[in-house]
Order: sequence, then structure tokens, then C-alpha cells
Amino acid sequence: MRKRATNIAIASVALVATAVIIKKLLEKPLETVKSVDLNRYVGRWYEIASFPQHFQKGCKYTTATYSLNDDGSIQVKNSCIKDGEPSTAIGKATVADHTTRAKLNVQFKWPFKGKYWILELADDYSYAMVGHPNRKYLWILSRKPWLSKKTYTYLLISAMSKGFDIGNLKITAQKSND
Repeated sequence: MRKRATNIAIASVALVATAVIIKKLLEKPLETVKSVDLNRYVGRWYEIASFPQHFQKGCKYTTATYSLNDDGSIQVKNSCIKDGEPSTAIGKATVADHTTRAKLNVQFKWPFKGKYWILELADDYSYAMVGHPNRKYLWILSRKPWLSKKTYTYLLISAMSKGFDIGNLKITAQKSND
């Protein structure tokens, strides 16, 4: 009986310590990458994993294609296959932080805007991790429809260290012949 009480006490202390650590992570401002070259960032990205959102329900083979507009904004074209049919949403992103260019505001339907913060970015722009400062939105993106296990694990650890609940992350089905 004494051993069980000790185990319960240890588990309780561990649970409280974990809660304190998570609270600290969530209070810490979300850091982005130091700099983004938007000319290199534009192009097609494959969604490898994301926190499921109502606007993406039923999507597979999801991609995002970014292109620069003449006014300095970025056209965002999200595409997927939903219920066996192509589905596309066109939006516009504007740079919110002109120093790093890692914080964007994205708008698909007026007047609603979302924050799109680039949290991780490969030196060669082959993968990215994007999220919202409220930590309720997260996307792992790649230039190819797959990521190596090593890179994916690195991004999971990074997301956890930034206070994201990776238990909410779902792998996105992709065609492998792209």
C-alpha cells in the first residue's frame, strides 16, 4: 500500500511538472525563422501533416502554391481532392513583418485574416513548418510529396519545443508520383 501511495505521489509531481512546462512554453512568444527570401519561398508545397481544420475536412493530396503579385503581396492557391473532386481556394498573403518576412497575414474570405508564421525553413527551402501564434494551427510542408523520417522527426521535436500539441497532427495523404 505504501509503495502504491509513493507511486501516485511521484506521478502527481510529474504531472504537475509537465503542466508547468507546457504552460511556460505557451506563454513564451512564438519564434519564427530569422529571414525568408520570398522569391525562393514561392512555388508549390505539399502538405505533409497538419492540425485538421474545418476548411480542410475531407481533403487529401493537399498542396499550396504561392506566387508573387505585382503589388508585393503573395497569391495563395490551396488545392486538394475532396470527395473525389478537385477543390481550390485562392487567397492573398501580405507581409506583416518586413524585417524577417517570416510573418504573413493570409486572407481567403473578407474580412477574415489568419496569421501564417514560418517557424522552420530548410536552408535549401525544401521543407517548412508554418503555424499560428495561438498554436492551434500547424502545417508541415515539403517541396516533394514526402519527407525523410529524420526531417519529420526534427520538425515534430521543434513543434513540441514551441508549445504545439503534436498529438493533434495528422499525416496528409499524398500521391507519390509527383
